[in-house]
Amino acid sequence: MLEEAGRAPDAAVVTAVSKTHGAERIRPLLEAGHRIFGENRVQEAAAKWPALKADYPDIELHLVGPLQSNKAKEAVALFDVIETVDRPKIARALAAEMDRQERTPRLFIQVNTGEEDQKAGIAPDEADAFIAQCREEFGLVIEGLMCIPPMGDDPAPHFALLAKIAARNRLTALSMGMSGDYAVAVRLGATHVRIGTAIFGERAQAGA
Repeated sequence: MLEEAGRAPDAAVVTAVSKTHGAERIRPLLEAGHRIFGENRVQEAAAKWPALKADYPDIELHLVGPLQSNKAKEAVALFDVIETVDRPKIARALAAEMDRQERTPRLFIQVNTGEEDQKAGIAPDEADAFIAQCREEFGLVIEGLMCIPPMGDDPAPHFALLAKIAARNRLTALSMGMSGDYAVAVRLGATHVRIGTAIFGERAQAGA
């Protein structure tokens, strides 16, 4: 697929999104050699990943769900990549915790490309200023951008918009594309695709 898009075979990596799936579903992937995983909630990740990381120290764990400022301490301690930096309060809290813990997870800014009221992410027309603020005011190194297009929309314009914002801000990493649209994302420059259902099947239902 990458070759078809004119890209190197290692140009994009798969983040296996394991939210709602227990360690018993994750271990077979670890045993097969996969090491990059994503979780949506800090609390859920804290319950299952420390033991897995003890057995597989080279795991790279991504936070791909919304982050609250009161969870910044736990997020910095647990995650290797935080993809959902989306407002100054979060950036400030992360900067303080990274300094305190002397730990530097890689950071992506989430852009709300569809400008949906119910969805996290900085608005596209505010992204440049926020990236500059993260760099200049908070001293953060921003590696890339992340987006989740609105359900039902053609994802291509959203991915193209994210790539355009990244290019003008000298960012090379793009986390975009999930189980249903990752091929489009790869064609438009994704460096990380977040795959859950296509790997683990349908999510477990709460209380099931």
